[in-house]
Amino acid sequence: MNQSVPIVSVLMTSHNREKYIAESIESVLKSTLINFELIIVDDCSNDSTLEISKFYEKKDSRIKVYQNEKNLGDYPNRNKAASYATGKYIKYLDSDDIMYPHCLEVMVSSMEKYPNAAFGLSSIGNEFSPYPICISPRDAYKQHFYGFGHFNRAPGSAIIKKEIFEKEKGFHVPKYAGDMELWFRLAQHYDLVLFTRDLIWDRCHSQTQSNLERKDKKIIAFRQGLIYNMLTSTSCPLSNSESLEIRTRIKKNLIKNKIRKWLHFLTRKNIGMIG
Repeated sequence: MNQSVPIVSVLMTSHNREKYIAESIESVLKSTLINFELIIVDDCSNDSTLEISKFYEKKDSRIKVYQNEKNLGDYPNRNKAASYATGKYIKYLDSDDIMYPHCLEVMVSSMEKYPNAAFGLSSIGNEFSPYPICISPRDAYKQHFYGFGHFNRAPGSAIIKKEIFEKEKGFHVPKYAGDMELWFRLAQHYDLVLFTRDLIWDRCHSQTQSNLERKDKKIIAFRQGLIYNMLTSTSCPLSNSESLEIRTRIKKNLIKNKIRKWLHFLTRKNIGMIG
């Protein structure tokens, strides 16, 4: 393979991450796979994030830094970053997270083993077979709802074939569940490669998007609607009976959770009255 053409484009979108972005960049540069490019797209930061990025750009020719003219937001900026990619694969790394040295090597080698697959996701342990594993759209959907939760993975847990990402027009949802929607949509038509988890270290802090969204009722409702739409889509790889069974089970679980929360509320209220 021509080493001047990177096999994978690492895409890092940034906005006010001056505390963390240097460590994120350094983690990519420590990769055991060296045939990569790192594309950083700054979304109008008002701190020193851009300056730090440009400092590293001067040190390593594999790094390319861009700045948006206006703030695009999370998923639109991820699409923007992908538009600069030249690699066969694209792999996201948030600008406050860390990539372990073997991350790219594991992900790329896993994808190369299964050329018909469109994307790969880290997964929980599998007692039946060692990773990597390639699964069909139907199996990807079934496993997601029966314990594996494949489509709950964040962008940093994934690697995607660039030509497929472009064909499917990238992320469609501008916020909330853009990653989940893309995994569901890709898995409707393409095989999925599963590889081991813990290739990325997700930093947890007060401004992490997942922390900001976790308890938002509107976002929870949006995700539930998304799942229903995917299960009732004509492109859903499950049979009608399989889809109905999963939707029925989800509905029962939602009712159980509502009852549990209501009982918890009543318990706390009664304890307060007694006190």
